[in-house]
Amino acid sequence: MKKKTRVLVTGGAGFIGSHLVARLASEGMQVVVLDNLSSGSIENVKDSSDRIQFVKGDIRDQNLVKKLAHEAQVIFHLAANASVPASVSDPEYDFQTNVIGTFNLLHSSVGQNLKSFVFASSAAVYGSSNITLSERSAPNPVSPYGTTKLCGEMLGLSYKRSFMIPFVIARIFNVYGPRMPRYVMHDFYWNLRKNPKELKILGTGKQLRQFCYVNDAVDALMLIADKGKDVYNVAGAEVLSIEKLATIFVEKISPEARITATGTSWSGDIEKLLADISKLQKLGFIPRTNLAQGIDSLIKSLDEGSKSRVFRQRATSKGPHE
Repeated sequence: MKKKTRVLVTGGAGFIGSHLVARLASEGMQVVVLDNLSSGSIENVKDSSDRIQFVKGDIRDQNLVKKLAHEAQVIFHLAANASVPASVSDPEYDFQTNVIGTFNLLHSSVGQNLKSFVFASSAAVYGSSNITLSERSAPNPVSPYGTTKLCGEMLGLSYKRSFMIPFVIARIFNVYGPRMPRYVMHDFYWNLRKNPKELKILGTGKQLRQFCYVNDAVDALMLIADKGKDVYNVAGAEVLSIEKLATIFVEKISPEARITATGTSWSGDIEKLLADISKLQKLGFIPRTNLAQGIDSLIKSLDEGSKSRVFRQRATSKGPHE
């Protein structure tokens, strides 16, 4: 993308979105962020606030989406309900946000001469599988969330064929790093801080994952916007089990903790989620942050957040000695 390209990022105050916004702003893009702050935070984009336009709003608002899409040259669509358990507990909200919201954005993009429309999809579209997944693997989602993401993909491809929208898909696997609001690494950290004697793993601990550091995920999204043609897996290169991941966190945070497994997990959890990223690598993608470096960076950011949170709590306390 050239400097001063007008870019709309939906969900830009979220975890991955805010890192993408920071990169775009640092490279001189004219960035508009649309986020309803249901899961994102204005704090996530404060360092870029003087270089971006922030719009608090919802992708289900047709008029607002139409206005913003008409002004964009590139769209990164990350806004979504991005939780499998939440989609199981409230599938209607998941559908309204992930499908209707995506339709609004696509329909508003017709005739706008976009250079790229990058749709942040998910590995959840594949469902459960015993194979390493390539983009040719048949989708078979097992959760409402995965199903809504597949619906978004199909909508986008239909608009690409019917209206020539330059729609490309990033199927994002497990991303981690500073500002992550939940997920397994975040949970391991806080659980160990709360109970340094024990770390419980949901399920067997044998679940296999490929974790991608957030800056690498941003590299991938930028590459897909510039060079992508269709659909790409976005994942890290290293494979490890959740049990091994737990061991790493115990060693770094609380070596005396014992690790136990519950044997059962939440509905929609997948035992093996591994990606073939060779197609993305052909675009030039190289994961730059190894797992050890990434986990150290995450723990450092969580430590800093924990200290600032304690400081704020003390500063706002109305105890008898303050």
